[in-house]
Amino acid sequence: MKFKSLAAASVAALLVLSACGTAEDETATEPTVAATADAPMEETETPMEETETPMEETEAPMEAGTIVDVAAGNPDFETLVAAVTAADLVETLSGEGPFTVFAPTDAAFEALPEGLLDALLLPENKDALTSILTYHVLPAEVMAADVTAGDVATVEGSTIAITTEGGVMVNEATVVTPDVDASNGVIHAIDGVLVPPTVDVDALLG
Repeated sequence: MKFKSLAAASVAALLVLSACGTAEDETATEPTVAATADAPMEETETPMEETETPMEETEAPMEAGTIVDVAAGNPDFETLVAAVTAADLVETLSGEGPFTVFAPTDAAFEALPEGLLDALLLPENKDALTSILTYHVLPAEVMAADVTAGDVATVEGSTIAITTEGGVMVNEATVVTPDVDASNGVIHAIDGVLVPPTVDVDALLG
């Protein structure tokens, strides 16, 4: 009888210890479960931050200025800009347009007969200078790909002869840089200065 009582007491003690051990194990696993539940919340923050980068790097494209603005910002057109200013054509060529300007480079002006440029910049020869400059302007926007051979009327009133064999030529000048974009038209740089038949060069030099 005593042996049976001791055995029963031992079994009861083991059951109590086993129950306590199970409760402690469950309590120990709770922080692990909580930590696992928190992990996805932390990981979702990284994609949200990464999506902000493309928005910050986006920039609006700059719009080209007027024909006068573009020419003034190009070191090859310093003489042209000075001539346009002397002829009081800045406002005209800054207007709505559209215009196509066959723009002589500084090298083209330097190739003029000696003394002609200085004569053209004199106040008394303003009308002749205006005629020469407007002879380089078409009252429409014509890109290089759309240029066709033939005689074309200019803002000055006279016509220029355009040829397209072996490159675009205007009278005796060659287009060296086409399609310089402006907000009110386009510029085609040329390597010569065009003189309309209405201007007497000999009289200017005399």
